[in-house]
Parts: sequence; structure tokens; C-alpha cells
Amino acid sequence: SFSYSPWLRALVSDINLAYVNGYKKIDDMSAVSASLLYFSLGDITFTDINANVIGNYRPNEFALDAAYSRKFSDHVSGAVSARYIHSNLTQGQNVSGQSTKPGQSFATDVSLYYEKDLTFKNNLNGKFAFGMNISNIGAKISYSNDNTQKDFIPTNLRLGPSLLLNLDDYNSLTFMLDVNKLLVPTPPIYDSTYDVNGNQNILKGKNPNVSVVSGMLQSFYDAPDGFSEELHEITYSVGVEYWYDKQFAIRGGYFYEDKTKGNRKYFTLGAGLKYNVFGLDFSYLIPTDQKNPLENTLRFTLVFDFDAFKAQKK
Repeated sequence: SFSYSPWLRALVSDINLAYVNGYKKIDDMSAVSASLLYFSLGDITFTDINANVIGNYRPNEFALDAAYSRKFSDHVSGAVSARYIHSNLTQGQNVSGQSTKPGQSFATDVSLYYEKDLTFKNNLNGKFAFGMNISNIGAKISYSNDNTQKDFIPTNLRLGPSLLLNLDDYNSLTFMLDVNKLLVPTPPIYDSTYDVNGNQNILKGKNPNVSVVSGMLQSFYDAPDGFSEELHEITYSVGVEYWYDKQFAIRGGYFYEDKTKGNRKYFTLGAGLKYNVFGLDFSYLIPTDQKNPLENTLRFTLVFDFDAFKAQKK
């Protein structure tokens, strides 16, 4: 499949996010997959402190993945992935008197998935599923040549259920819920004093300069305002999908983020077409509280089924 998302299309025309992936079943119990995510920031003119032009550059980022998934039983499956991250934002320019380099990191994802067929009254059947994914478990990233400043990559916990209802032979309806939380330290509140080593003392919260694993665990209890702030760090997504004859889909959803943690709130709309060999999906985002990089933007995904193509040729 191939996905394309224009970015900040209301301002510029050359920033975009592209994603290509594919999978191959090894047998009935396992599969391998690979993907490439590429983010182009378009043409940017770099200048010095006196506004003299240094040059025109095209900053970019990409992530290259490989994954293995396996079915453990009739209801449970899991997957693990390996990821290489390359973030070239400064093109080697000096920033605040420091020479820079592309940021690089290695990360992994771990996921589990459960599904079970359901049978209701009046010959109604469906499927309940629950998924969990911890993504971007990996090394901190640095853009300076001396590696003095290192930042966490966005390790994220996502989990949620879905319920598929087959209304009849032609119509189906699916309801979904996603809950997300970043597994990185919450920035503390500092006071105006310093310790003997010259570090600013923390007034509320926890020290964010910890290891990756410690940061993941600490992210559940380190918010300066306690448990109530931890709840504000969780984002919620709900969605519904309707299919007719497994060929035409209509989708809708809503995303919520607390106003103290970014205040992103938006509706999503989508439609899909699926044929024997290929499928085409479109999505559109409608912000409700503030501007969004994807507003007034039509995104699309093209899916190609090689096995169906071979079967059709035969």
C-alpha cells in the first residue's frame, strides 16, 4: 500500500508525508512486513543571524521498518518490529554556535492482538477485537555533534477495542476506540534556585534526565500536578466504519486531546473502494478548536493485492 498526506497545505505546497508498506505471509501462522515513512519539509532558505542567505535546502526525515508477526492461538497474535530513524532537519548548519548533524536512532514496536467471533440473536454475527501497541521503544536522539543534548523519541502506548457487526450478507458496521499515552517524562516545574552542580532545582515533578526504560515507567506518575494531570495526557479517538458488500466504505471519527496538553480536537471523515486487485481510501480532517496541519487536506491510500492479481490472471 501507498499513502500520501500533504502537510500545511493551506500555507505551502511542497511539504508532505508519504508511506509505503507491504507484507508477505510465510504460512498460516506468521508473516513478515516492511515499510518506509518519509517526511519532506520542502524547500527552505537558511539564513544567518544577519539574514544573509546561506543556501536553499530540503530537510527531511524517514523511518525504515521491518516486522514479524505470529498467530499464537485461534484468538491471540503478536508482532515485533525493528526501526531505523533518520532525521536531517538542519542540513549540517551551525545552530546557536554549535555544529549539527542528522539525528539517528533505533527503535522497536511490540504489539498484541486478540479477536473472537460473536453470535447474537436473529442470526446476527460479528467479531470483538482488542489491540495493544507500544511503539518507538528506542534510543534518545541528538542533533549536535558533541551529543550533549539528547531527546526522547515519541514512545507511545496505544490500546483499544473494536466491535464488528455483520448486519446481513451485504452490510457491516464496526465501532472502534483508541486510547493513547506518550511514554516519555513530563517536563517538571523548576524554581529559580540551582544546586551545587549548577542544575536548576525542581519545584514540582520528576527529573526528566533518565534512561529510556526509566522514562517509560516514570511517565505514569511524574506529572507536576499529580494524577489529574496524568489523565490529561491521555488522548482518545472514537470511530465507526460502514461497509457495503465489502466493496464500499464510509468512515467517521473524533479525536480528543486535553486543552492543557495541546488542545487538538477534530472530526475525521473517510471513504473507501475495494475491488479484487486494488483498494482506494480517502480521508479528511475537520478541526474544531484550533488550526491543524491537515485541515482542508485530502489524504489518500492505494492498496494493491498481488495474490488477487495472480488469481485473476489464472
